[in-house]
Amino acid sequence: MSSSFDIGFAKTARPTGGLAILLQAAGAAAAGIGEIDPQGVVARAASVAKFTGKALKSLDVLAPHGAGVDRLVVIGLGEADRLTAHDWLKAGGAAAGKIGGAEKVVVFLDAPGVTVTARNAADFALGLRLGAYRFDAYKTKKGEDEEGRSGKAVKVTLVTALAAAAKKANEVSDAVAAGVTLARDLVNEPPNVLGPVEFAQKAKALEKLGVEVDILTEREMKRLGMAALLGVAQGSARPPRLAVMQWKGGKEKDRPLAFVGKGVVFDTGGISIKPAAGMEDMKGDMGGAAAVIGLMHTLAARKAKANVVGILGLVENMPDGNAQRPGDIVRSMSGQTIEIINTDAEGRLVLCDALWYCNETFKPQFMVNLATLTGAIMVALGSHHAGLFSNDDTLAARLTAAGLATSERLWRMPLGREYDKMIDSKFADMKNTGSRHAGSITAAQFLQRFVKDTPWAHLDIAGTAMGSPNDEINQSWASGFGVRLLDELVRAHYEN
Repeated sequence: MSSSFDIGFAKTARPTGGLAILLQAAGAAAAGIGEIDPQGVVARAASVAKFTGKALKSLDVLAPHGAGVDRLVVIGLGEADRLTAHDWLKAGGAAAGKIGGAEKVVVFLDAPGVTVTARNAADFALGLRLGAYRFDAYKTKKGEDEEGRSGKAVKVTLVTALAAAAKKANEVSDAVAAGVTLARDLVNEPPNVLGPVEFAQKAKALEKLGVEVDILTEREMKRLGMAALLGVAQGSARPPRLAVMQWKGGKEKDRPLAFVGKGVVFDTGGISIKPAAGMEDMKGDMGGAAAVIGLMHTLAARKAKANVVGILGLVENMPDGNAQRPGDIVRSMSGQTIEIINTDAEGRLVLCDALWYCNETFKPQFMVNLATLTGAIMVALGSHHAGLFSNDDTLAARLTAAGLATSERLWRMPLGREYDKMIDSKFADMKNTGSRHAGSITAAQFLQRFVKDTPWAHLDIAGTAMGSPNDEINQSWASGFGVRLLDELVRAHYEN
């Protein structure tokens, strides 16, 4: 929440006091810019520190003689001819980490030997915002934070010859930053504050951006026959919700794109209760829903030229006397019956009804669901890739490419008849979990039974949505994984 930067753009600037940040490509001669470094302090300091402009390395000069600023920081970009959008994002994040207690910052983007585009400048600005994010809503201590900032908005001026174009491109970056921030905030919120009803209210708030939002209550879901989703919720005193968001930015005749998120606001495991150690992290079991609402915010804020549906299945999985039991059989909205083997395999029960509802109601071009679904995907991929399962090669390839472009990386996992047999049940059409082996795959096979022939992808983000390794653009327990990835997918392939 504490990512308060007032970012502006200018063609030129002559800073006095505060912090000046310069960029340097690897191998380029270290040098200041004009009046900022008339005494050649940067070159001398770089020589002493053996600073060569390697990616994300930095040179910090305090009270540089004759520079007119309190601090000079030089950040390395790496090799100029290999810079990607994500490199600019990381450079912005690295800059955020160097601001410290400065309240006025000027960043000179036009580095020697580097061609800066408007998109590069906007990506740098996005990195600044994401790198500065901290969730501190429940800290009562006032005053400076751990970086030395007072909590006031830091005025940051990005200087580039393409200032006007960069300012325009930054409108999109601001929308992306807002979507990622929303997703991070929701995952970070404590579970006593954020229940299904409160989460649905967050979706309803998107109406101010032009998103059409309908909230289905327990009564309406019963009428639709969503017994799989409702079975997960029946042990909780907090009622479930299905949030349906529509952004209509494309042509009226265009079928929508659909994104569905698992929103288990807290997961005890139900009767198949989880171990106590680490259970507090299960407040993040709604990371898929957080990514979908963050995406919808981004698309609406930047006026995306596409028709998009976002659906959130919102429940709490608790173990009271009315909770679902292992051995229960429920009938999903599709009519297919499911034997409950393990009540901690609850996310797929929420998603199967949400996917069926989405497909039947909106007839989308494709469906992508996101879910912190299985620990097994973390065993396979750790926290650096999310698992990708799909019935459509084109959609899978586009998602993979979007993941590479944003560095929210995906790794495609297999689906197949042999795995599907592992969830056949003696007493119902299927069971909600297979054996210990191939756990993330059998979960995906389960979901595939509810999508018919619609192009579909399942992203298992259990290792990437929360507790993933920190880097320059994420110092938070909640990463907001999926917002940038899916925005890139829409931008690259589906806007008019």
